[in-house]
Amino acid sequence: MAGGGALAASFALGYTVYTDASLPSTERAPTPLSKLVTSYVVYSLCSIPGLVDASPTLLAFCTSIPGLRQLTEAFVRATFFTQFVGGSTALSCIPLIRQLRAENKGALFAYSVEADADDAASGARSLREPVHKRIVQEMIRSINVAADFEDSRARADESSGRRTWVAIKLSALLPNPNTLLHLSAHLSSFHATDPVLFPGCPRADDLAVLKSNDLPSSSPLTAQDLADLGELLVDLNRICSRARERNVRLIVDAEYSWYQPAIDSISLSLMREFNKDPPSSSRWFSHIISRPARTVPPPLIYVTFQAYLRRTPEYLTQSLQDAISHHYALGVKLVRGAYHEQEAQSDSPSLPLTAHVSWPPVFLNKADTDRCYDAAAGELVRAVANSDGSGPRVGVLFGSHNAGSCAKVLDALVNAGLATHEKDGTVKVDDVAAERVALAQLYGMSDTLTDSLAASVRTRAPFVIKYVPYGALSEVMPYLSRRAIENKSVLGNGHAAVERKQAFDAIWRHFFG
Repeated sequence: MAGGGALAASFALGYTVYTDASLPSTERAPTPLSKLVTSYVVYSLCSIPGLVDASPTLLAFCTSIPGLRQLTEAFVRATFFTQFVGGSTALSCIPLIRQLRAENKGALFAYSVEADADDAASGARSLREPVHKRIVQEMIRSINVAADFEDSRARADESSGRRTWVAIKLSALLPNPNTLLHLSAHLSSFHATDPVLFPGCPRADDLAVLKSNDLPSSSPLTAQDLADLGELLVDLNRICSRARERNVRLIVDAEYSWYQPAIDSISLSLMREFNKDPPSSSRWFSHIISRPARTVPPPLIYVTFQAYLRRTPEYLTQSLQDAISHHYALGVKLVRGAYHEQEAQSDSPSLPLTAHVSWPPVFLNKADTDRCYDAAAGELVRAVANSDGSGPRVGVLFGSHNAGSCAKVLDALVNAGLATHEKDGTVKVDDVAAERVALAQLYGMSDTLTDSLAASVRTRAPFVIKYVPYGALSEVMPYLSRRAIENKSVLGNGHAAVERKQAFDAIWRHFFG
């Protein structure tokens, strides 16, 4: 298998990496030739940096010309849509979700339709249902689809092993995403006291401004912003309440750092409400209190921590302490970050920031980002191990396409006593840790790594999850063009070439053995 040597070296800590032909007990069905050809074409195009950079402009131009638009959409559907998008609707993704589960993989639904700031600012509010309200309804619908799929599996213990989750993107749930920019600017200018690099860390009273009748005249927040943010909190309460009813975990995706102070503050509010520890007086809690505290169910709401942000170590430390102090579970999705290229530029959107803030907010050296990621991963695994009364309840989704980082997570689990090496070279993760820890990769990318993890890690529930975007082609075109830029950090350093070669080798084997 192409690239297998590099992967094996990355797993030199003692974990077996299996080839596609030798996956134990979780064998994949043979990949259709059409899928292999699609992968080869897509990754050949992704190997051309100039084409990737120009893709948003090219798509906008080609889809603006009648006739050429239809040809462009047909090409995108046959290539990038097929490669990176799970389907047009949540229901249409179910065959894929079922196939992933047969391969011992979970799924994270992500409705990839985005509100557009320019469109929102240029036009009056429509009398028909606004786009952001339709997205709110789709979030609830995707929660129901995920829950129905898990319920249909009729597990003996329905409180564990539910590995179909839902991602939400806050900027898409507002009529104008610039409202988040305004709130972030307000928090940074009028409410920032901690001497940490932008975007800083959220505080519990950040959202008090939404009820304020005495905004500073220089605040970027408008009366319409306050109204929209209040409505957003109502919609988020509906979404989270439905997720709690159906036992489906929610992931709050990270976005550009200039939105992040607002997103962090809203996410903290959601975790404090929906991840709070069960009251000791409840019959349910009394039933489990005799067992170790870390067997209490994992968090419902997960927030995204981006290792390429300079503030991440401080943010993680504060979050762990806040979870202890205020008696709620901390849900973390740890990623390196997808917006580095835009945020490292000096012409990124500016905020009226306090004097102690410097720009850019991201590490400029990837080695620094890698060190931050690995250090945070180790701290989070230790926190999971300490969820026995000496620490907060913690749940972690490690998003990584780096085989070395995945190996370090497994190594940390073994060192913490949450997993053991088996004689066949696999790693067995105990049921409690498996309910609290998972690894994830994007659908259509790093399938060899995903297969290796699914085969080499033994858990009762899937330990590895695929992030599965969905939406109609016309809706997800902006997502696909933006994702092409964001994924340069993942596809760079020859990764796209490796994926292309793997697809070519598989095509060769298909014809010649």
